[in-house]
Amino acid sequence: MKTPPKSDVPTNKPVKSTILVVEDNQTLLDTVMYNLEQQEYNTLGATSGYVALDLMRQKQPDLIVLDLMLPGMDGFDVCRRVRKESNVPIIMLTARDHEIDKVTGLELGADDYMTKPFSMRELITRVKVMLRRDAMLREQFTQDDEVNVLKPLTFDNLTIDPSRREVTVNNEVVHLKPKEYELLLFMAHNRGVALSRDLLLERVWDWTHSGSTRTVDVHIRWLREKIEPTESSPRHIVTVRGLGYRFE
Repeated sequence: MKTPPKSDVPTNKPVKSTILVVEDNQTLLDTVMYNLEQQEYNTLGATSGYVALDLMRQKQPDLIVLDLMLPGMDGFDVCRRVRKESNVPIIMLTARDHEIDKVTGLELGADDYMTKPFSMRELITRVKVMLRRDAMLREQFTQDDEVNVLKPLTFDNLTIDPSRREVTVNNEVVHLKPKEYELLLFMAHNRGVALSRDLLLERVWDWTHSGSTRTVDVHIRWLREKIEPTESSPRHIVTVRGLGYRFE
């Protein structure tokens, strides 16, 4: 019996990233999915927020491209519900070029924001950047090849446990939103260093294009409310006038 020829196809292909596209315009949905598939991403499509949430829970995509104007449940509501269950990166799309929409989306947990009309080339670039950033964050939480944990960081009554993505104050768990946690962890890793709002916006939100520094201030305020004894006299997150903040 003849031996079957060996396949030239490698058996250790990298796993493709799966992207969930949520857009009620079927033509635009098909176009975005087609262009992402041309870049060898797996895609899932949803024309409503309810379907999107079901797919997110069932398929656990690596990234979500989320339209703001959706029937029934808008993109803000979808983003809010996703963030209660997942840290998956979200790129929000909208036809409205209002700063308040951008700020609201970011504060709810979106990682990036694009205004329609947009070029597919720019969308694909941002998808690649977001996936690369997410992979780097995951790698940051790996201590070595055998132990997938990081030692907890303790500062007086405050403890940050990266292996559990958990924060405690006086041994009580504090519930942080994903961006609040990432902001706190980044500042803790750079303790004692004065960090500008622009730097925080770039490193935590990966927002290098016309980002609003108000987003940073709002998240700092939320963090102080949760981890400081009193918001008016912070022990850990100190304001550096004219620049930004410093973690002590």
